[in-house]
Amino acid sequence: MAASRFYVTCALLLIGVVLLGQQGQEGIEGTVACPQYCLEVDYVTCPSSGSEKLPARCNCCLAPKGCTLHLSDGTQQTCS
Repeated sequence: MAASRFYVTCALLLIGVVLLGQQGQEGIEGTVACPQYCLEVDYVTCPSSGSEKLPARCNCCLAPKGCTLHLSDGTQQTCS
């Protein structure tokens, strides 16, 4: 009798772990991994701020969409 209770308890715990694992992965699908590198950015401009020079951000993952990173070598990178 005690052995059957043990197996039932283990089965219920296993089912709970599986269900929690599936629920936790639903939120992961929509997330984007942010690269861990930093460009040499002098300043950032965004359409919402006009021509105002905003503080530098490492890369487009850390800047709002539509903004432009102005790099120290004179090139630009638009964030999409």
